[in-house]
Amino acid sequence: MKLEICLTIAGSDSSAGAGVQADLKTFTALGCYGVNALTSVVAESPTNVALIQLLDPIIVSEQIKVLAVTFPIRAAKTGMLGGRAQIEAIISAWRPLAKKSVPLVIDPVMIATTGKRLLDEDALEILTTQLFPLARVITPNLDEAAVLLGARPTTRLEMEQGALQLSVRLKTAILLKGGHLVGDDAPDVLVDGGAVVWFEGARIHGVHTHGTGCTYSAAITAGLAKQLSLEESVRRAKEFVTRAIANHHRWGAIDALNHFA
Repeated sequence: MKLEICLTIAGSDSSAGAGVQADLKTFTALGCYGVNALTSVVAESPTNVALIQLLDPIIVSEQIKVLAVTFPIRAAKTGMLGGRAQIEAIISAWRPLAKKSVPLVIDPVMIATTGKRLLDEDALEILTTQLFPLARVITPNLDEAAVLLGARPTTRLEMEQGALQLSVRLKTAILLKGGHLVGDDAPDVLVDGGAVVWFEGARIHGVHTHGTGCTYSAAITAGLAKQLSLEESVRRAKEFVTRAIANHHRWGAIDALNHFA
């Protein structure tokens, strides 16, 4: 059986609930073969980010380069990235794949579920001006949108207006996720070329885990690798991550997504 190959450029999560580990589980669950380029090693649990060790930009870029010349990569995503030098190295290494029009999903991991800031301040400019325009879609949550917009959307109208604004400014599609919106609903809005599509979902209460954004963006990547449209990739990805949350694993007070539900 031929498997489409997906690349994740992201950090390693020691608890295996987020980062590269969540991405690889998602790719596997959705019938793709996952390869990875590590950007960092993170000592963390679902409730605590204890220590982040960024990898040298050279090893990050070399991982991407060797994979790009070895495998027929059909789609890729980024997760947690480090400082300015690391992002510059990733942009340079990505160019051969960009020339082949390989779709890139960017999960702008700036703030952890615990509230810890994960992206260096001096990296934000190059991220937004040079890496974001290479994306097929960017998938911020409301807290990340607040960094990009200067204000946190608090209503569906503000979400739609914010997504439209970001799509024009960043010159790419935006999927603004409403999982942190107040209320019982968890709607997401996709703006692609001026078209606006909403994806509805009910909030699943009582689950405290991390890695939902990683899983969601990885599932979108898998859909694009299979040549689904962006809208259909998002629709299927939302169904996948909702199912993973609803069927979560639990050990005492610790919850984890179930990628194989």
